[in-house]
Amino acid sequence: MTIHVVDIVHVLHTCPAEPEPHPYDTRRTVVHVIPGGPCRTPITVQSGVVVTQIPCHRHEPANRQCGACRTIITERSITTRHPNNGVAA
Repeated sequence: MTIHVVDIVHVLHTCPAEPEPHPYDTRRTVVHVIPGGPCRTPITVQSGVVVTQIPCHRHEPANRQCGACRTIITERSITTRHPNNGVAA
């Protein structure tokens, strides 16, 4: 299972069309990646006379992938910023 740890920053603003603060920019920063290792259940595929094995994450949906290929995203921190007190023009 590959784990991606991310920080998320939402930047809010207000404008004449919508006076309530609302997000206009969302940034995600990958802070750390913990690799899951090699595929435990590779898939055999054939194209003509060529037969090869590929990792299951390239062929199977997420619910049928092995533990090493499955991707988990963990949100370490979520920050909301409102950069100014004025109204956007």
